[in-house]
Amino acid sequence: MGLAPGTRLGPYEVTAAIGAGDMRAVARAATLDGFIDAASACRGVSLLALDPLTVLHVETRNSVYRIVVSERTAVFVQGGHFFPENSAAHLAGSTFGGSLLKIAWIGVGMQMEIWGDNGPIVTSPVRNITVEDQRSDRTH
Repeated sequence: MGLAPGTRLGPYEVTAAIGAGDMRAVARAATLDGFIDAASACRGVSLLALDPLTVLHVETRNSVYRIVVSERTAVFVQGGHFFPENSAAHLAGSTFGGSLLKIAWIGVGMQMEIWGDNGPIVTSPVRNITVEDQRSDRTH
């Protein structure tokens, strides 16, 4: 008895029948519906909702990044192996490591996709996001 496409097997989903009795299962987050469900459940921040010059501190499994929002998804980023100095970049969004991307989003548990001078890099999964309190920098 074979499994029909769309059948869930824990975190996996049967996606297609390859041949007689041969079914392939992929991680649910690798399917469009699964990605939407998983990305919607992640807490995070939309770059489009932030004011220019907002400063984010993003801690991933392997690095810490300081990200200054410029305009929409244009940012200045410093941190990790690929951005040792403050560099202009484009933060495309976040992924679970596949080809699906939540545009202009940084999500906890997801990996950021950042485009710099040397092309795209995908970070390790985000652990924490904080917004720098800029009010403490102001003098009265």
